[in-house]
Amino acid sequence: MENETGEHVESRVIQVQTQPSNGLAIAALVIGIIGVVLNWIPFIPYILGLLAIIFGIFALSEPVRRGFSIAGIILGIVTFLFKIGFWIIVILSAAASA
Repeated sequence: MENETGEHVESRVIQVQTQPSNGLAIAALVIGIIGVVLNWIPFIPYILGLLAIIFGIFALSEPVRRGFSIAGIILGIVTFLFKIGFWIIVILSAAASA
């Protein structure tokens, strides 16, 4: 192939391969992390933990980034366990002081 000046120019086609992603798995992981970090807020961790578990379960149906979805489910469960532990400590300390 030649350009206007008569020089020989090679043309190359570059193919870029993208890895398939799983948006629900990434969302489950991020929401699970936020739920664990914001566990000191009264009601938000319940919502975030539940969303992390739901997104993680739906993300398991895709073969891509299954580790992210499993980590999101685990972090959602950890968020609930931290909140339950918090309320157990509050109830026990209130009962001990009475």
